[in-house]
Amino acid sequence: MIRTIKTTSLMTATGLASFACLQPAMALDAQTFVDRIEAVYAVMGYEMSFGEATLSGDTITVDGVTVTMSGMDPMVLETELTFSGVVENDDGSYFADSLTTPDLDIEFGDEHVGHLTLVDMVAEDLWLPPEGETSAEVLVQLVGRMATGPLTLTRDGVEVIKVASMEAASEFAYDADDALESIQSDVAITDIWADLSNLGEEEPEAGAIVEALGLTMISGDFTQSVNWTMGDGRMVFEEMLFDFADVGALNFTADISGFTLDMLDKIYAMQASDLDPTSEEAQAQQMMAGMEIAQALSIGGSSLRYDDAGLAPKLLDMFAAQSGVERAQFVEGLKAMVPAMIAESGVPALNDVVVPPVTTFLDDPQSLEVAVNPASPTSVLVLAAAAANPAGLIQALGLTVTANSKTK
Repeated sequence: MIRTIKTTSLMTATGLASFACLQPAMALDAQTFVDRIEAVYAVMGYEMSFGEATLSGDTITVDGVTVTMSGMDPMVLETELTFSGVVENDDGSYFADSLTTPDLDIEFGDEHVGHLTLVDMVAEDLWLPPEGETSAEVLVQLVGRMATGPLTLTRDGVEVIKVASMEAASEFAYDADDALESIQSDVAITDIWADLSNLGEEEPEAGAIVEALGLTMISGDFTQSVNWTMGDGRMVFEEMLFDFADVGALNFTADISGFTLDMLDKIYAMQASDLDPTSEEAQAQQMMAGMEIAQALSIGGSSLRYDDAGLAPKLLDMFAAQSGVERAQFVEGLKAMVPAMIAESGVPALNDVVVPPVTTFLDDPQSLEVAVNPASPTSVLVLAAAAANPAGLIQALGLTVTANSKTK
């Protein structure tokens, strides 16, 4: 059985869940609720151990949790976890409006005193499937939204990193039979700010570069938008964008098919395996799974684009100064080096693809984009086999490099 709340938006899901509170529901039991969380997340490789759980009305309060994953040290959260608006549905599933924790206020360090604060942490629209139902189709629907307010990190009382907010939200769409049809996921980390002026104290060389490039203070945002359809396992990365003022914007896009729920089930099964990950048996299983994934996944297209906002000219000026020449002379030297580097790679077919756009960018740094656009979606395994003939691989991928083009 899949999630019974049928919706096309998180707001609708929350509203319907609130309405469900008015309907007959099974009596809540705090320990059963946290036991269900432990069982569900164990399928994804998380070993959770909750502290004492208490119930008051529709609120369940838990005294901390320890989380362990294979190959990692346990993470202990000694803080109160509050699940609000908890409802146990007739089918044995649970819904909670939100999970909140107290604000973080942590001091650390010896030689230098670090201080981290993070406020307004919340996870919303939480769902736990009925007991024993742990397929990938239900596991991808566990959380609707996670968010925080401002994060601040200080060093010896001076602010070095700030973030205004962080949010990850998913919107679920269902078909006429209430089966999950697609997920739209969006991530936003806003107003990222960092003071790199003291970097030279720990890393003199890196600090000198930052100073020369005028990057002692940087600010920007990160955004990501992904649409995933269940039927064909098509995952479209509409953007994965790092955008920093006076530096530049780096954006990744991709169109991948074949990442189905069946594949995710197999991945979860491996993560939850009791096998020693360093054992021969576990490594053999991982290799077989990797081959299966490579066969199933197909690339329809992908791109990595850089739009300059001041960094590239500063880099050219800095390297020219280090070489003791004018920038124009340094650029001409770089342009002469590119064909030679391609010749050394032994893939002459790259010459016509790479040299003209790189030359254009060096003369006038605006944007540079590397893209692959196969004539039809092509499996990763086929592309890996084609790598034995680099010229053929370039053609199979539809590899292009463009400079100073307009954004789409």
